[in-house]
Amino acid sequence: MKLAIIRQKYRHDGGAERFVSRALSALSDKSDLNISIITRQWETDINPTYNVITCDPPAKNRLQREINFAREAQRYFVSFDIVQSHERIPGCTIYRAGDGVHKEWLNIRSRTMNPLQKLAQAFSRFHRYQLRQEKAMFEHPSLEKVICNSFMVKEEIIKHFTIAPEKIHVIYNCIDTNIWNPSLSALHRRPMRERYSIPLQATLMLFVGSGFERKGLDVAIHAIANHPNVWLLVVGNDRKSSHYKKIAQALGCEQRLVFVGVQKETAPFYAMADALIQPTRYDPFPNTILEAMACGLPVLTSDKCGGKEFIDIGINGYVFDALDWCSFSGAIAQLQNDFDYNVASQISFNKVVNLTDHYISNELYNLYHFLIEKKQNDI
Repeated sequence: MKLAIIRQKYRHDGGAERFVSRALSALSDKSDLNISIITRQWETDINPTYNVITCDPPAKNRLQREINFAREAQRYFVSFDIVQSHERIPGCTIYRAGDGVHKEWLNIRSRTMNPLQKLAQAFSRFHRYQLRQEKAMFEHPSLEKVICNSFMVKEEIIKHFTIAPEKIHVIYNCIDTNIWNPSLSALHRRPMRERYSIPLQATLMLFVGSGFERKGLDVAIHAIANHPNVWLLVVGNDRKSSHYKKIAQALGCEQRLVFVGVQKETAPFYAMADALIQPTRYDPFPNTILEAMACGLPVLTSDKCGGKEFIDIGINGYVFDALDWCSFSGAIAQLQNDFDYNVASQISFNKVVNLTDHYISNELYNLYHFLIEKKQNDI
């Protein structure tokens, strides 16, 4: 069975990229799978169990890069039994909607835009291209299956496009509980807090992710501002970081806001924290939710985050409108008072403990074989 997986570029802190890497690793022992990855740039393995097809045509800007990559990648489709794309490219066999629905994101993003910004977004050549590609892909006759990492995204696809619901499967991301688990707190909590000068008795909220606007860092800062014993540690990067520091200064909480940049090893940061705050404007299901829960943390997130599906309100977390910083602030107050961290830790861990490499390997492998058998029966 010849399988092609398409993803433009590998970034070690990217959720979609990590899904592909873990899927490749999980499927490496399947001897009847001949796997190739079609990409502009990918990490190099010493002994790769898959082929890397570099597809990097020249481009002058972001739009041209998207167009040229899609066209070049499509030329390879006929060489494979199954084409699983993680990019919006019409004609693939399987689309993994790890980036969610672009149309939904633009609708949500416009909530905080002024009229001129809304106009610019509506006439953006890049966004218009993505919307055309998205619609053409979801409604293309070659598309057999869609993989979503949350039921939220499945519902959005059904809402926006003409597609049979039975084509859409929810396969959650996997998590390695050997790396992320509650026992790490005893090992890292004190030394990590000392390293970043955060009081041991303070309530530490953790924010993880790059792209601070979409992830809702402004809301997280507002949420902690009125709680003098609450700190916020930010793992990730954004070219407008200074903007968020100014927000904290204006609110008088800049001394309790700590930026540590992108980190290759994030487990110690979860271990030092009391809770994860992710008031994302839109996120299909970030790995940060799984990582936090595996470490036994309660999670505060938005109703436009697929991770809400794993939260029992008031027990192992809270879910609010992404812009409602007052409600997030109220939840932080609850965390400091009568919140049962032991119960939250056990429930959070139990929610994700079965999302192993074996789980994702079986789910994907069964899906691939279903499609192969279907093709053989159609001949």
